[in-house]
Amino acid sequence: MSDIVQCVPLQDDAAWPPNWRATTHSISSGRYIDPAFAVLEFERLWNRVWQAAARLDEIPEAGDYTVYEIGDQSVLLVRVDAATVKAYHNFCPHRGTALGEGCGKFEHDRIICPFHGWRWDLRGQVQYVLERQEFRNGELRDSDVALKEVSVALFAGFVFINLARDPAPFDEFIAPVRQLIEDLAIGDMHHYWWKEIAAPGNWKVAQEAFFESYHVPTTHPQLETAGADFIFGDQSGPEVDFSHHYHQYETFPHGHGRFFGGKKTPMAGHVTLPGDPVEMMAARLNLLVEGMDAMVLAEDVELVRSLKGKPIPEGSSLGGEYMKLLYSTAAAQNRPMPKPAPEVLDMWGGEIFVFPNLMILPQAGNAMIYRVRPHRTDPDRCIFEILSTRTYPASLTPPRATVEKVVDPSDPEQLRLIPRQDLGNIPRMQRGLHSRGCKQIWLARYYEQIILHMHQELDRYLLAGP
Repeated sequence: MSDIVQCVPLQDDAAWPPNWRATTHSISSGRYIDPAFAVLEFERLWNRVWQAAARLDEIPEAGDYTVYEIGDQSVLLVRVDAATVKAYHNFCPHRGTALGEGCGKFEHDRIICPFHGWRWDLRGQVQYVLERQEFRNGELRDSDVALKEVSVALFAGFVFINLARDPAPFDEFIAPVRQLIEDLAIGDMHHYWWKEIAAPGNWKVAQEAFFESYHVPTTHPQLETAGADFIFGDQSGPEVDFSHHYHQYETFPHGHGRFFGGKKTPMAGHVTLPGDPVEMMAARLNLLVEGMDAMVLAEDVELVRSLKGKPIPEGSSLGGEYMKLLYSTAAAQNRPMPKPAPEVLDMWGGEIFVFPNLMILPQAGNAMIYRVRPHRTDPDRCIFEILSTRTYPASLTPPRATVEKVVDPSDPEQLRLIPRQDLGNIPRMQRGLHSRGCKQIWLARYYEQIILHMHQELDRYLLAGP
């Protein structure tokens, strides 16, 4: 187990109200519900931090664009060529008209303002100004009306942006988790499905629900039946061996973190239930297929079942044979896979958190990705996104990523069981945080250390000054 992060109030927070404080063991409720705290986050975090604005799958071809919004800021992301993406403040320098909405394609590689027809190339250089002689006494310079660039970095299939004038180097920011993400082949994964939900909770409440596995037996009883039976039963017997006991947690500089299950997981072939081990492992993984249709897909379960009746060589295991079959099948399809190293395979079924709001849940050549953004005005609401990604055989062209907006998060036709279970907790937490009796929330020292660490890094931004 890693060292516990001690999240203490920084000395400079003395002027903060008590309901904004974070300690070694608790988080004050005001950090989730106070509109003034949310304003401070927009001013000092979201305007300064590297953040995942898009997947490259949203803009696969030259001329494709997508718009990323954070608070009241709108950023236009444009694919210039195979190796280049540009990010611009999304406005026309003439009258402020937004140059893009949603996603689409700039035909003939021209960005044209829909109001008066001013035109730029994909690199943001002005090509045409209607009645140019009318502006700046006839001395309008190209530099006056070039599109205003936003700092951008491409990594692991993501487009990261930073709104600061002089941001910290991206390579420095991502360094603590770069190798983990690269080894998992996240950059080789492409769009499978993507959903957006308007969630009734603060952005931190929503994402902190995924920073630990401590919630699994209660929130997802179908995934841990023994633990659920103990919690919801009479609890007269000895406490069960909860699965979260075997998860390891780590925190890294710049607010990042991870947890993973290692060897004692169904993915690794660890099955304790009576019956045929292959069927037990397949049944367990199929709960994830039916519950999410991400991370584990139906074809992965079929590969497990194909091992039924086959002997396991001496020195190997069911999990080991499954890994061999996964990789040999992928090789035959010329399908990228994570680096086949034990420390990489241990991450399957775990999570990597990239500060401030990106979560990557990797599996066998697939990954579920969560991104949570604050609502622009209301700290009791947020935008919750789920991206299901996978690697594809070389013979297939991945589809362009398009988002589906979920109207009713409780509808099983729109969201599968596991996301519905998780999202169902968020409004209840947010309501509880408004209780006059709720001054702070208590956090587990080890199992919830990523939450504490995230707040510590958040405070570094908020206390950095204007």
